[in-house]
Amino acid sequence: MSGGTNGPAGTRHDEVDVLIVGAGPTGLFTACELLRRGVGVRLIDRADAPATVPKALALWPRALDLLTDLGIGDAVRDAALPITGFSYFSGGEPLASFTVPEPLRPLHLPQTETERLLTERLLALGGKVEYGTRLLALDDVDFRGPIDATDGVTAVLECGEAGVRRVRASFVVGADGAASTVRGALGIGFEGSTYPLSFALIDTEVDGPLPAGELLYYQRPSGTLMIAPQSRDVFRILAVLPYDGRGPEPRVSVPMMQELLDERGPGGVTITRPHWQTVYRVHARTATEYQRGRVFLAGDSAHVHSPAGGQGMNNGLQDGYQLAWKTAAVLRGDSPASLLDDYTSERVEATNRIVADTAAQTRAWMADSRFRITVRDTAFRAAARSGAVPGLVFPAMAGRRVGYTARRRTQLPSGSPRCRVLGRLPGRLRAGMVFPREPAVSYGISSAESPAGWTVAVQPGSPYSHLPRLVARVAADWPQVRCVTLRPQDTVRATGCADAGFYLIRPDGHIAAHGHERDLTHLAAELALVLHPQGGGTAATAV
Repeated sequence: MSGGTNGPAGTRHDEVDVLIVGAGPTGLFTACELLRRGVGVRLIDRADAPATVPKALALWPRALDLLTDLGIGDAVRDAALPITGFSYFSGGEPLASFTVPEPLRPLHLPQTETERLLTERLLALGGKVEYGTRLLALDDVDFRGPIDATDGVTAVLECGEAGVRRVRASFVVGADGAASTVRGALGIGFEGSTYPLSFALIDTEVDGPLPAGELLYYQRPSGTLMIAPQSRDVFRILAVLPYDGRGPEPRVSVPMMQELLDERGPGGVTITRPHWQTVYRVHARTATEYQRGRVFLAGDSAHVHSPAGGQGMNNGLQDGYQLAWKTAAVLRGDSPASLLDDYTSERVEATNRIVADTAAQTRAWMADSRFRITVRDTAFRAAARSGAVPGLVFPAMAGRRVGYTARRRTQLPSGSPRCRVLGRLPGRLRAGMVFPREPAVSYGISSAESPAGWTVAVQPGSPYSHLPRLVARVAADWPQVRCVTLRPQDTVRATGCADAGFYLIRPDGHIAAHGHERDLTHLAAELALVLHPQGGGTAATAV
C-alpha cells in the first residue's frame, strides 16, 4: 500500500503499509526492520526534534544481537562503555561483588546516542522521521480483535503547516511511550501500581575515584544510591527517595545530590559539571491488551517498570522486532494474518518476567527496617558465596533465557526424549527459547547482510544420517524456508541434545519447534500454520 487516494468530499488519503507513532528507540528500530524487509513505513513523532536527554543507558547482549543484525552493532560497541561488574555496599561496608562474564556484559550508551545511530540507519534505508506530526484519532479500528476483519486503519494526523491529513495504513504500531496516544485512542487500560518512592537523578562529571566500568550500589536505611558510568567521563548518580504521592514531589538540585552522595556514597567524590538532572516516579504497569485489530502497542506504550536491571529499552526492541518480521511476512503474503495472533501472549510473558525481576530488585532498594535490611544483606552474601549469579542471574539479564511457552504439542518432541526432560532445567535449550547466538551466526541463521527468514537446523547425529534429506523433503512446499545441517561438535554443546533432530527457527531467532525423526509430521504442521505453501519448490539447503 503506497501513494494516495481521494476520500470523501475530495479529502486526500495518504496510504502506507505501516504507520509507526513514536520515534524513540522502539519506533526507530521497528521502522528500520520493516524497511529492511521491503515494507513501506511512515514514522511520526509529536516532538519538534529528536530527544536531547539520555534516559536509558543499558544495552544487554540480546538487544545487541538485534542491533548487530540491523548493521549498527560495531558502531554501538565503538561508542559504548562495557560494564564489567556490580558491587553492593550496606551501611558503608562492602556487601557483595559480582563480575559479569564477558559474553553477558551489558554496554552503557546514552539513549540519545542509540537513537542517533538508529536514525542514521533509518536514513540509509530510505526512511525518515516526521517530527512535529501528531496523531489525533484512529478510524476504522475493528475492536473485536481479528486482524483480517478489515484491510487497514485510518489515522488522522496533524502535520504542522500541512494541516490535518488522513493516512490509510495496513497496520499501526503505537511506540509513543507511557502516555501513549495510540493506547488511549484504543481505550486500552494501563494497569499496575506506582512505587512509594521517587528517583532523583543527575548525570555529571565528578572529581574523585570511581571505577569506569562498574555499577555501585550503596544501601543505607535512609535509602539506596546508585552510581553508574554513562561514559568514561560522565556518571549517573541515582538516589531513591521515599515519596507516597502526597505533598510536593522532591526537587532535584546539585546541592541536594551532593548531600545524598556524601551521606550514602563512597566519600571523596564531588559533583563538578552536571549535564542533566531530573526526578521521577517509578511505575510497574502493563497494557491490558497489546493489540486491537490492526493496531499494536510496543515499548513503553505497552509496559513500564522499574529501571532496576536496565531492561526497559531492551524489552521494547524485542517487541519491535517481533512486530516487524511478522507484519512484513503478512504483508508480503508469505504468512496468514493469524501469525500475529500470539504477539500479545508472547510479549506479555516476557514482560511479566521482567516486571517480577525488577520489582524484586526495587524492593531490595527500599529496605528500611532492621529486619528487612538483615534479610536483604543475608541474601546478597549467600548469592556471592554460592557463585550462582554469573550462571543463573546474568544470563537472564542478558536476554539469553528469553523464551515463550510452547502452546502446541507439535512444538515439542513426542515421547520422553532426554532433551524434553532436561529442557525443564534452567538455561537448557527448549522450544520457545532463542537459538544460541554463536551457531546462529556461523551458519548464517542470523546475519546483518539480509533479514533472517525461517530456518530448519538439522542435527544429523551421524555422518550417514538421512534426516537432512527427510527434512528437506518436508520443507519442499515452502521454498522460502532454508535448511541447514549442523555439525555435532557445534551443536551438542550449544543445545544439550545429542540425538538426531531438528530445530525450526523463526526469523527472530526463537525456536518455533524442536523434534526428532519421528516428529516430521510436527514440522509439517508447524510450517503449515505459519507459512502459505508455495508448492513446486525445493527447500534451500546449506551445510
